[in-house]
Amino acid sequence: MSRDLHPTDGARFLLEREAELDGGRQARYRVSVYTPADVASTTVVLTDDGDVALADGAVALAEPHWATMLTFAKLTARSVPKRRDDELPPWPARVLRWRGPGRGN
Repeated sequence: MSRDLHPTDGARFLLEREAELDGGRQARYRVSVYTPADVASTTVVLTDDGDVALADGAVALAEPHWATMLTFAKLTARSVPKRRDDELPPWPARVLRWRGPGRGN
């Protein structure tokens, strides 16, 4: 099985948890966008109330992928209270999504 995350079209969005912060209320994620020809990465901090912010010193990814990545990050953050209620680990270790051409990427 290939471990190459570069899609043949569209973009793959990967969030990888680096650390839980503030007693589990926040988590720092490395976010990467894979396109057929390139990969761009940055670091964000997610809060269990759904907020997403760039980590200290991090820079936003280029549009149009930044808006899509923010959506996936916000959805991940908003799911934390429900995951806690369901007695699951609140912050997933890894989230991988794909968007094809013409679907907001």
